[in-house]
Amino acid sequence: MSAPSTPFLLDFFPQEDAKFTRVAPFFTHLREGRLTTTKCPADGSVHWPPRVSCPTCHRDQLTWIDLPKEGRIYAFSALYLGLPLGMEKEAGAVVGLVELGDTGLRIFSRIVGKKYEELKIGDPVRLDPFPLPDGRVFYRFMSKV
Repeated sequence: MSAPSTPFLLDFFPQEDAKFTRVAPFFTHLREGRLTTTKCPADGSVHWPPRVSCPTCHRDQLTWIDLPKEGRIYAFSALYLGLPLGMEKEAGAVVGLVELGDTGLRIFSRIVGKKYEELKIGDPVRLDPFPLPDGRVFYRFMSKV
């Protein structure tokens, strides 16, 4: 059975190529196993998700920085109803906020490797970039416990 096709208007990441988006380096870095985001060299602010301009000073000359590949679960829940299109068969999928070291960033992500009932706040997780069936890439975090 092939992966369901997502209607273009419902697809939040239709194109990962630089000709379509200025955050394309994020996806290139994911393919390399790196989690990155943007930082404003003028005011030092770090942004999640990656931006094309600084929300503080509005400059658009941002730099890419690496983020830690490991973090801890800050909060989590399981999805049983209202799953995104294409995930209907994954009821019980775990999602949550992952705190990335001392960066001050908490990233919303899918959490895999353990069932909801087996996880707890503070559990260590590790970045797990994964290929999508259509050739794109995205991220999730894998439980390390």
